[in-house]
Amino acid sequence: MVEAIIGALDDSTELGRQVLGWEGNPLADALPLRVAGGFHALHLAGQHDRLSAIYEGDEQAAKDAEQIIAATIETDEAALLPWLDSPPQTNEAGRSSSYIAGLLWLTQQGLPPRYELLEIGSSAGLNLMIDRYHYNLGGVSVGPEDAPLSFKPDWEGPPPPDAPFAFDSLHGCDIAPVDLTDPAQARRLTAYIWPEHKVRFERMKTAIELVNEQPPNLQGSGADDWMIEQLAKPQTAGVTRVLVHSIVWQYIPIAGRERIKLAMEEAGARATAERPLAWLSLEANRETYRHELIVRHWPKEDGAGGEPVKLGEAHAHGAWVKWLGMP
Repeated sequence: MVEAIIGALDDSTELGRQVLGWEGNPLADALPLRVAGGFHALHLAGQHDRLSAIYEGDEQAAKDAEQIIAATIETDEAALLPWLDSPPQTNEAGRSSSYIAGLLWLTQQGLPPRYELLEIGSSAGLNLMIDRYHYNLGGVSVGPEDAPLSFKPDWEGPPPPDAPFAFDSLHGCDIAPVDLTDPAQARRLTAYIWPEHKVRFERMKTAIELVNEQPPNLQGSGADDWMIEQLAKPQTAGVTRVLVHSIVWQYIPIAGRERIKLAMEEAGARATAERPLAWLSLEANRETYRHELIVRHWPKEDGAGGEPVKLGEAHAHGAWVKWLGMP
């Protein structure tokens, strides 16, 4: 599809001029995904039969893809242009499997097994509904058995600890939160899930239903300002406060990352056994391009605390987990 879009673009249209004359780094700015998301949204709207035929695998439509794309640009350019204005917005509930595995590990370490979860870069807040999902992680069952969404990633390595815990609260922020109770915003988020990813489509459909039943606790804010504000709030005794995030760190400005690091270090220095602090992340290693599950927690018995521990690696959409589970 992307190849057909590229072939159909030229400087006779505003869309073509903007894409072909892009001033930034097209790949770093995810330009192909921006454009492809726009066309996919038109298909999902169900009003473009010839365009939809390409997505549905029609052989003749595939042969005529460039002409169909060109015709679509001519009739719907006004709807496509706004998709160039911002990078793709994605949210995948399957990443919460890594969060759960990390919380099981933290519980085994002796932290109070009641968690105040604080997520930055929450997008639509799908991972803030973590308490409504069921998980089978290497044979360890977590969450309500009758949950509308269940996750069973392919598991490599020993199972995580079977250590029961509960959630005290779940809150998150995003610089541009997605409101899935708004059909237009829901369609936009869904447009970044490509047609062949049928399991993710079904997950998103169910997640949208869950949001409409009870929206997650999600605020619009920059990650650093919000996290500093949360760390300044009183912490309940017997509750472990945890910063979590997935596939977002690279998008936070360097200055913002440094502010979060400093705030966590300072809060870690104040942490006690009754009011501990943890930091759980699933982010890409920029050298290996593998997504690593890293955890830090404070305090430690020796008074040091905060050293990063690699618990494993995971698929960006939660399809598999390679568990190390270091002691």
